[in-house]
Amino acid sequence: MLPNYPGVSPLVTRRLPRYYRHLTELMKSGTERISSREFADMIGFTASQIRQDLNCFGGFGQQGYGYNVATLRAEIGRILSVDKSHPAIILGAGHLGVALANNMGFEQCGFRLAGIFDVNPAIVDQTIKGCVVRHTSELSAFCAEFHPQVCVLCTPPAVVPELVKNLVSYGVKSFWNFSQCDISTFYPNEIVVEDVQLSDSLMNLSFHLNEKLGGH
Repeated sequence: MLPNYPGVSPLVTRRLPRYYRHLTELMKSGTERISSREFADMIGFTASQIRQDLNCFGGFGQQGYGYNVATLRAEIGRILSVDKSHPAIILGAGHLGVALANNMGFEQCGFRLAGIFDVNPAIVDQTIKGCVVRHTSELSAFCAEFHPQVCVLCTPPAVVPELVKNLVSYGVKSFWNFSQCDISTFYPNEIVVEDVQLSDSLMNLSFHLNEKLGGH
């Protein structure tokens, strides 16, 4: 739930980044306006669904005109806070952590990569995306000085509970969680968690592929 929009369904908010991404592509192609029907055909939703979603935040369209692409993109970006620069840290500089640091584009999503941490001596002191990898033992001092708001968890699940406990005590209250550990159960009312369970997603793909192929 977005704090400035109480009562808005999480299902609606999860669709907003998809709208924003497609609107960005439309702007790049030089499209100035688009109808809800055309936008629906592009995204794969219904025009009614798009109108209902956007009406949760004020609407933004004009009957007979549709949506101004640049204006709608700016409004959705504001709702998603992509115009902010929330300081974030990555915990775990293995293959996944490094790939996220190098390729994610945090700045376009409302974040600024402020630090990267690991316990592996072979990785500590290396520079990744302009950040010198620090040892995890430096987390407390770093958080006290730089006040990161978000932690990207790319660590083995066994070490996550203790790490999250420490990070919460250091003031970190938001987690982008790739660890395969369900951390939201630890602090259900204190932290914001976005779980990315890659294996769950892959198994869902397996299920739908099997259905498509007529398997049982």
